[in-house]
Amino acid sequence: MFRPKLPTMPQPTGTVTPPAVVEPTTITPGTPTSPPAPTAPAPPSRPVVQLTPGTALALVGGGTAVVLVVGAVLVSMLLAVAVTAASLAICALVIRSLVNAQHRR
Repeated sequence: MFRPKLPTMPQPTGTVTPPAVVEPTTITPGTPTSPPAPTAPAPPSRPVVQLTPGTALALVGGGTAVVLVVGAVLVSMLLAVAVTAASLAICALVIRSLVNAQHRR
């Protein structure tokens, strides 16, 4: 009952052709090419970032905005969890009092 039923492979019908014979071939080497001449590596040229007072102020303002938005989202999520927990606790107290009132009668 718990053993799986495995399908059986049917026997081939009709004529079966034998596999084709593959004959080896000879490999002829190509003409060798000379390796390319080594080139000197270019010196690393990194663009220089210059912080002007305006860009520094923009970076600080953008960072502050990101921190405030993320903080507001996290606080609102925490508040939602707290409200849900409080409402569940109140529901549990009401149900408990109803059950206890039923047992007293």
